[in-house]
Amino acid sequence: MLCWGYSSFGQPGIGSNLQVIIPEPQVYGFIHDRNVKEVACGGNHSVFLLEDGEVYTCGLNTKGQLGHDCEGSKPEQIGALAGQHIVHVACGESHSVALSDQGQLFSWGAGSDGQLGLTTIEDAVMVPRLIKKLNQQTILQVSCGNWHCLALAADGQFFTWGQNNYGQLGLGKECPSQASPQRVKSLDGIPLAQVAAGGAHSFALSLSGAVFGWGKNSSGQLGLSDERDRESPCHVKLLRSQMVVYISCGEEHTAVLTKSGGVFTFGAGSCGQLGHDSMNDEVNPRRVLELMGSEVSQIACGRHHTLAFVPSSGMIYAFGCGTRGQLGTGHTYNVKCPSPVKGHWAAHNGQLSGKPDACKYHIVKHIFSGGDQTFVLCSEYENSLPADDFRTINETRYTCLINDETIDVWRQKLLEKNSSNSVNNVVQILSSAACWNGSFLEKNIDEHFKTSPKIPGIDLNSTRVLFEKLMNSQHSILLDQILKSFESFLIPQLSSSPPDVEAMRIYLILPEFPPFQDSKYYITLTLPLAMAILRLDTNPSKVLDNWWSQVCPRYFLRLVDLYKGAVVYLLSGRKTLLIPVLFSSYITAALRLLEKLHKVNQKVKHVEYDKFYIPEISSLVDIQEDYLMWFLHQAGMKVRPSIMQDAVTLCSYPFIFDAQAKTKMLQTDAELQMQVAINGANLQNVFMLLTLEPLLARSPFLVLHVRRSNLVGDALRELSIHSDIDLKKPLKVIFDGEEAVDAGGVTKEFFLLLLKELLNPIYGMFTYYPESNLLWFSDTCFVEHNWFHLIGIICGLAIYNFTVVDLHFPLALYKKLLNVKPCLEDLKELSPTEGRSLQQLLDYPGEDVEETFCLNFTICRESYGVTEQKNLIEDGDRIMVQKDNSHKALLYIDAFLFD
Repeated sequence: MLCWGYSSFGQPGIGSNLQVIIPEPQVYGFIHDRNVKEVACGGNHSVFLLEDGEVYTCGLNTKGQLGHDCEGSKPEQIGALAGQHIVHVACGESHSVALSDQGQLFSWGAGSDGQLGLTTIEDAVMVPRLIKKLNQQTILQVSCGNWHCLALAADGQFFTWGQNNYGQLGLGKECPSQASPQRVKSLDGIPLAQVAAGGAHSFALSLSGAVFGWGKNSSGQLGLSDERDRESPCHVKLLRSQMVVYISCGEEHTAVLTKSGGVFTFGAGSCGQLGHDSMNDEVNPRRVLELMGSEVSQIACGRHHTLAFVPSSGMIYAFGCGTRGQLGTGHTYNVKCPSPVKGHWAAHNGQLSGKPDACKYHIVKHIFSGGDQTFVLCSEYENSLPADDFRTINETRYTCLINDETIDVWRQKLLEKNSSNSVNNVVQILSSAACWNGSFLEKNIDEHFKTSPKIPGIDLNSTRVLFEKLMNSQHSILLDQILKSFESFLIPQLSSSPPDVEAMRIYLILPEFPPFQDSKYYITLTLPLAMAILRLDTNPSKVLDNWWSQVCPRYFLRLVDLYKGAVVYLLSGRKTLLIPVLFSSYITAALRLLEKLHKVNQKVKHVEYDKFYIPEISSLVDIQEDYLMWFLHQAGMKVRPSIMQDAVTLCSYPFIFDAQAKTKMLQTDAELQMQVAINGANLQNVFMLLTLEPLLARSPFLVLHVRRSNLVGDALRELSIHSDIDLKKPLKVIFDGEEAVDAGGVTKEFFLLLLKELLNPIYGMFTYYPESNLLWFSDTCFVEHNWFHLIGIICGLAIYNFTVVDLHFPLALYKKLLNVKPCLEDLKELSPTEGRSLQQLLDYPGEDVEETFCLNFTICRESYGVTEQKNLIEDGDRIMVQKDNSHKALLYIDAFLFD
């Protein structure tokens, strides 16, 4: 191992060397026969972790930060940790933290700001103590700022403690310093890959490269485009697309490493520590241009300096403050551009083959920096290993994932029940949304780094495979535990405002779990999930809609069927299953979720609309009664439902009804509307009699007096004198000179004769297409436009009065009524020959479209024996249809026919 930098208190551990400033790398040899695994540097002390788990410290010991009674340049072992196998160490300004292989944290040193997490405030703790508040957690990572600490647990929970003068704990506004670990709930659900602390600022990095920063920001060290401190984690949006995989923090600056080997820096630049050839601060992440030609694999920040390792050349670059020799360039001045560290370096022994002076080279394993010191771990030439690559994430250090390997381990733990702690750890992970959210990432060409409001970044196929494995009988104990975890912890704790899109993957994952499809779990799992989805705030709700629009149709259909099944289940057992209040909330949740899915489907059409129909509705619900409740509610009348009557009206969700049910609804609606109109007329008549004005009395029926000889004119006249309210009355037709009482037969005859007359070619209102036996509106019309309005009223009256009329219109008419644009398929339905011709034109593969089809942008229409040519576009008769404009033919003809 080599080291350089400031050593006035002996912290680099050079031993008897009395040199205060070490400006270039020197071999460090306090332990010759044992390997160092990690080095952590505080303000004036250093901690060394050996491969065997032993911990040595040296430097200043005024606050007990060394964990033993000695002080000086010679590293001494911390005896209090001898019984622990330590796997990770970290240092603050004057305190130290060690992580054991059991996931326990020990701290010692200065504690006046609560940075030791021991609950009590002590100025100095001389011997490492267990942080008992985290004893129920398996800690994977710890990072120290000057006076605060961050810790990441296996279940994705994130804890902070210590000083909070600048909001560096991320616990919100006006939160004082904390003497015990506090959970940062604002990052719940995000699968974290790393936590990193600077002087008084903090960062968290997600598995898919989302960067969150908070705390002191006086120099822009949070990268948030300003210099305002933050009390809660804030998304550094400018780094979202950069595929960040590692973060290192200095006292007031930050460096990040990307998957492609790029380095971005921001924050304080007064010493040149940003490497941008200037001494200016940067409030936005900015790429270090001097390193752009090389792929960097390791970065490390000291107090005011930065290092970067380029494996392709074996070079270590340093920039920033060099007044204490911390750059290792052999000089003691500041450097504002990346400069090579003095010495001979290599990334692996393959780079040294054939070199006569190979023995002079140091094969880099890992670089460490902190305070004003730098350390480089090196491999022996004979047994050298490739240099560590920070871009390859160590899976043992980030949020625990759920996969084939882990479920096999957990199954064994649950079978053995060897300790309550191990079982508790399994439960915590299975109950963690963060763990599930990080477990099924789309690894293909790093697609998960593209996670956004439109891309979920997960592989749902791998989700399905894992869940199928869990359904195997050998995993029955683990399956039971998962069900309990989902029911009791995971689903109830889902937030209405997730901190990031990565925290929302759980909403796509859970429906793939087979028990959700089982009616046994509708009440405990399926419907609570629907409620959680419906609780989402506006923006996350839109994100989920976007993701649903991206999933495969098979997944979408399963989701629709899932909640259709829940509706049928609730309706079937409503009298025995639940008390009315719970029934109402559950069925409302299922119906509202189906409504949400239906709106998504209207935009992307994953499935046909009839897939939302619930045929069982007609047999499970009295549609007339349900519609009556809905009708009265729409009219603003408050109706108190009986003890067994549902407060929910299914008619509010018409997309679940098939044609038979909708017909019954229309009939019920017509009957209600008629009754309201009759009651209104009768009430008005009573009022008129009381005011002695009987001549103003109104009929409770819509009575039309028409002559057979002038049926159209009379109908137009009669309908024009009646109000919209009158049109809702029951219809009675009287033919002039005939005494037949209209019991329904006269009305049917009236509609039959009137529509037959209106469709007469002499009026030119419609064109008949013999090939399809359909009607469409004519280009040439000899009547006023209010005649079309009359046809609309006639059709409405016929349906309203339970009379079937025989009008053969294509689907395009109903699309236009719904503001849905007709397409080529509609043209094929109306005029099959023209539709097929256009399809052939569009499908023609050759470039010689003009020569083959000899078409221009006109169409010919025959009207009463006269053929007329019409331009589809301006000067269409002069523009030939060619390969590059053939698609326009469809657009213009489609618009012409259906406009």
